[in-house]
Amino acid sequence: MTRLAWVVGSRGLLGAAVVRSVTRRSDWRLWPGESLPWTDADGFATAVRDNARTLIRDASESGEPWSVVWAAGAAFTSSTQEALDAELEQFTLFLGILAEEAAGAAQPGTFFLASSGGGIYAGASNPPFTELTPPAPLAPYGHFKVRMEEAVTSFAASSGIRVLIGRITNLYGPGQRLDKMQGLITHLALARYGTKPAFIFVPLETVRDYIYVDDCAMLILDGLDRLSTEALPADAAPAITKILGSGQGVSISTLLGYYRGITKAGPRVVHGTSPSTKHQAIDLRMKSVVWPELDARDQMPVAAGFSAVMQDVLRMLQK
Repeated sequence: MTRLAWVVGSRGLLGAAVVRSVTRRSDWRLWPGESLPWTDADGFATAVRDNARTLIRDASESGEPWSVVWAAGAAFTSSTQEALDAELEQFTLFLGILAEEAAGAAQPGTFFLASSGGGIYAGASNPPFTELTPPAPLAPYGHFKVRMEEAVTSFAASSGIRVLIGRITNLYGPGQRLDKMQGLITHLALARYGTKPAFIFVPLETVRDYIYVDDCAMLILDGLDRLSTEALPADAAPAITKILGSGQGVSISTLLGYYRGITKAGPRVVHGTSPSTKHQAIDLRMKSVVWPELDARDQMPVAAGFSAVMQDVLRMLQK
């Protein structure tokens, strides 16, 4: 039996990778939802309702279970509180409409939320952090992600729709936007071929867990498959939370070494400070203890992924 997948945010870095992963699997089928008018409040609500209603109807007619993958969002670490509040309100509205339309649906549904391991654990102690580590956000962005998780957990409890929350580590890969101040690997590549250096505002010994976007997408689908078939105990949490990462810590110094190995040149970087530096942890190693068997797979080595990003950035600049 195939599963219908509505990928919200399918044009972004993660969403596009989820779409690629869905199309490669014989037991998944991409559901072609209409684009959502993000800047039109009334139009957004109408479009969500139309999409959700059609998805549930199509699943009922085909006898297929369905999944919604939330990979959308314009928020990033430096977003204003006003922007974060507006995005949370829009997400909550989406959940409410989906719950209404899915009530009494003939086919079961699941929901995935892309959350942020870095935002959630920024103020935590004693890495590597696991799903058992209490959330300790430092920046408004981290608190925003906690509130999203709380909203989707309430949605799961009230609607009965099973939810998987993915606390994603540092996501990278081809297709990352060049105009957003995030994605160190992408910005190192951009500095190589562009006119401006990359800015680094944290110590070079800063450690992060980098996961290649296509590896993350495969984990999401595997997690949703597991979520839909797992016999959960009656007292299970309404939403399952899993860290999605490589399980390997890589320092910025190591990244710069990969850069030198790929380009045979020194990186064009400026090392400084910014107001956001205080919100950055030195060591954000993570290790998942939830469904760890899903992590027992080969993943893209960071050096090879870095090289793929370099080639992609060059292609984008040459267009």
